[in-house]
Parts: sequence; structure tokens; C-alpha cells
Amino acid sequence: MGLIHEILDFNAAFVDQREYEPYRATRFPNKKLVILTCMDSRLVDLLQKAMNLKNGDANIIRNAGAIVVQPFGNIMRSIVVSFYELQAEEIAVVGHHDCGMTALRSQGVIEKMKGRGISEDVFKTLIHGGIQLDRWLIGFDSVKEGVEKSVGIIKNHPLLPRDVPVHGLIIHPETGALELVVDGYANASDPA
Repeated sequence: MGLIHEILDFNAAFVDQREYEPYRATRFPNKKLVILTCMDSRLVDLLQKAMNLKNGDANIIRNAGAIVVQPFGNIMRSIVVSFYELQAEEIAVVGHHDCGMTALRSQGVIEKMKGRGISEDVFKTLIHGGIQLDRWLIGFDSVKEGVEKSVGIIKNHPLLPRDVPVHGLIIHPETGALELVVDGYANASDPA
């Protein structure tokens, strides 16, 4: 039996036994918070527990490294929708120590792709189409700098009001200890 079939079998019992009841919530975050964090599997439960969040308290967006790369990409779209449509009022970027995106270099990832059978022709086509993998598949040198950069892109986004608090934090993936890197209250300005 494959993993997905194990998941589906478990899910059937989960639904039949109504184990979903404790997780019921509306789509609007109770604490009016949207969080951008890393997809690291160590943070799935730890982040919410360490931040005193229950199901339904925050909209949580996950990607590799909690990085905003493009001001008009999917991450910012999700943040803007959360703010305007789902009633979020504050934003937190939460990076973590020991992140796999620290010092990630595109060439190493590309070599692994080639090792799994992605042909040189695919890479040539991407380059010809203007896709710059060396810029797309890049991490950061320091988690703190990565958090600060993402906070800056969000804070200065033309579609968000200037008075929105955008916080930056780093979580320890073993203990859940939080470090405040950017205090969004101190950096929120009054609307012009």
C-alpha cells in the first residue's frame, strides 16, 4: 500500500469518527494575523504551539525559507487577499534557524535535476524563455537578512497601507524560542 492510500484510509476513519470537530473554524483568522513561514516539516505543529495559536487563529502561508521573491508573485497575492478579504490586520514573517535555504545555491539544485533526468534541452528552453534559474533557485546567507528582506518587500508593497504592522521573527526549530527581528509596531507609519 502506498503512502497516499494510507492517508486516505486514515482520513475515512477521521471523518467517520468526527475527529475534525475540535478544528472547526471560520475562514477569517481569529487573531487577525497572517503569517509567512517556512515549509520546514519541523514547524508544522511547533510554530503554532510556540506562538499560542490554535486552528483558525491565523492564516499561515508556507514556502521555502519564508521568502518573498517577487512583489507580485503568489506569496504577496496571498498576503494581500488575507488582508483585504479575510480581515487580517497584522503580518508576521517567521524564518527559522538551521533553514535549508541558508546558502542554497542554484547550481547544486540544477545538478540534482540533471541527475534525475531533466535534460539539457529543458534548461536551454528555460534560458531562451527568459527564466533565470540562478536567480529563482537561490536562498540567503543569513536567516535574519532573509526575514528582513521579506519584511521590507511586504512593508513597502504599493497595495498595502503604510500603517499595517509587518513583524519579522526567527524561531528555533527545536525549542520554539522566538526572536523578534523587526518590530512591526515600531515601523508602522500613520496612513498618509
